[in-house]
Amino acid sequence: MCGVGMKAFWSCGIDTRSFMQSGNVILSVTPPADAPVGRYSLSVELGTGSAVKESLVVLFNPWCKEDWVYLPDEKERQEYVMNEHGIIYRGTAHSFGPMHWEFGQFEEEMVDICLELLDLNPKHKRDPDDDVSARCNPIYISRVISAMINSNDDMGVLVGRWDNNYQDGTCPTRWLSSVRILQQWYKNSCRAVKYGQCWVFAGVMCTVMRFFGIPCRVVTNFESAHDTNSSLTIDEYFDDYGLKPMGGSDSIWNFHVWVEGWMTRPDLNKGGRYDGWQVLDPTPQERSDGVFCCGPAPVFAVLQGDTNLKYDVPFVFSEVNADIVKWMIKADGTKKRMKYLTNTSRVGQNISTKAVGSFNRLDITDTYKYCEGSAIERVAYDNAVRRVNSQDGSALHGTCEVIEVQMVEMSLEEEKYYRNSQDIKLNLKLSNRDRDMKTLSISLNAQATNYTRTQAQNILHNQFVKNLPPGQVVNIPILIPYSAYCKYAVTHDSMKVSVNACDSEGEFYQTDTNLALEDPPISIKEVNIEMKTVCLLQVLGEARVNQPMTIVVEFENPLNETLRSCFLTVTGSGIFRNEHIESNERALPANGTLKLIITTTPYRAGLRTIVADFDCSAFKDIKASCIVEVKP
Repeated sequence: MCGVGMKAFWSCGIDTRSFMQSGNVILSVTPPADAPVGRYSLSVELGTGSAVKESLVVLFNPWCKEDWVYLPDEKERQEYVMNEHGIIYRGTAHSFGPMHWEFGQFEEEMVDICLELLDLNPKHKRDPDDDVSARCNPIYISRVISAMINSNDDMGVLVGRWDNNYQDGTCPTRWLSSVRILQQWYKNSCRAVKYGQCWVFAGVMCTVMRFFGIPCRVVTNFESAHDTNSSLTIDEYFDDYGLKPMGGSDSIWNFHVWVEGWMTRPDLNKGGRYDGWQVLDPTPQERSDGVFCCGPAPVFAVLQGDTNLKYDVPFVFSEVNADIVKWMIKADGTKKRMKYLTNTSRVGQNISTKAVGSFNRLDITDTYKYCEGSAIERVAYDNAVRRVNSQDGSALHGTCEVIEVQMVEMSLEEEKYYRNSQDIKLNLKLSNRDRDMKTLSISLNAQATNYTRTQAQNILHNQFVKNLPPGQVVNIPILIPYSAYCKYAVTHDSMKVSVNACDSEGEFYQTDTNLALEDPPISIKEVNIEMKTVCLLQVLGEARVNQPMTIVVEFENPLNETLRSCFLTVTGSGIFRNEHIESNERALPANGTLKLIITTTPYRAGLRTIVADFDCSAFKDIKASCIVEVKP
């Protein structure tokens, strides 16, 4: 599995920094590039007949050209291996933002935690020798990690849950860091931690991958399809009250988060064509070779529609480039395909990751798919369908169809941002291209949903009739008051607004949009603190290792009502040895300001990120962050 791995030799020599006269000897030990990762025992026999025994840990080496994870660019190595902090994007395709996440791959106990994760995987339990010998292969290791981050088949790290019932664990939106999750799993006899959702699974996997030396980054795909049957199409169902989730069927998520790992793919025998970034997804969605894991799927294979390659390329291709077919569920339960509403461009938008060396967003959509509407994109899609449907890849398929002109067009026009606690305003635009008057029976719906759109609570439902003169455009303002959605704001993270219409000839029309509401802001400031009797003197200045510093957290209540059950969590690698929790302020009066002062002592130098989470009765897990330079 590792090629010439077991034929290569280790080398050992005396380091030039040794002080032989004083009896201090520094040994330089060099493992071969394809040595299995893990803990090794080192025994040194002395001339006196005694021996010194130590242990060392071998990791993948992205600085080594012979290693399968070699990454040529030093700035990328610093970002994708060494950086302990990152950004995960969440929201909707038209309204999304960054969430800071602490990977903490160099924090205490990470060596023991990550090696234990490998030793607990079912393959190791079945055949330890075979498993350990395969650990020289990052393809194998990344697949094991993908399976072990979720707990569906094994003693994995996280339990996934999406039903808003988190009383016996931690709500997924509360997490700020991989460190606490991995430490909790390890300290509790490797019992799965409750609960995670896609960005949590991905954040934890990125930590483990970077620990082992595999370059890794977290990626968010907006309008992400979940194709349950490898058809490369997604069926969406609507009734008079909006989106109608169908249990066990295909779905489209507002966003989905996975990771990419950097490695070569000699197993595909294509001369390096598929080397580079590989999709890996630890969120338990579908089984791969009988196990809840996904990947590594070469990103270039997804781009080209090479769905005959391993691992799980058809599933990833659907996530970013499936076609959508919309259906109307009638009152009698029958369904009708909406004639004009097959959508080839909506799935897979604004695919995002953190940029190298900055907190900017890097759009990598063009690495997954060609430009929507281009001929080459349709060629890639046809290629993908053909390879999925034919074992030898010879079956013919085409998606080119004669496009009929739609006489009535509907669209929902949005404002750029919407803030939780405020009314929502949209505009419904109706255009009649026909030469005749159109009479439309219109159903307007607003639903509170979660990001996977598997739960939908009706917020607003209006029905009315509108006459459209020939060749005219009609604008209809839509208002969704805060009072209509406030009770769902804590348990649902987005809103779907849909409009269904039917003309006098029985033809259906539909448009919809997904809204993510911005949370009120938290302000975080970093100051130095000097103790003088019982007074605190706040002085702006430098943060230094082993010297006290203070974090000031402020939150302003935007509502004319008291916020209850206020709960604050603050974390930061190198800043807090343990996650700091402050929950003394149980209630915040209407329009009041919460200001908390937290003292801590940094223990590691460098650029550090402090992340805060505020939770209360009206707002769910509002995040904020602050960058701090800690000097030695």
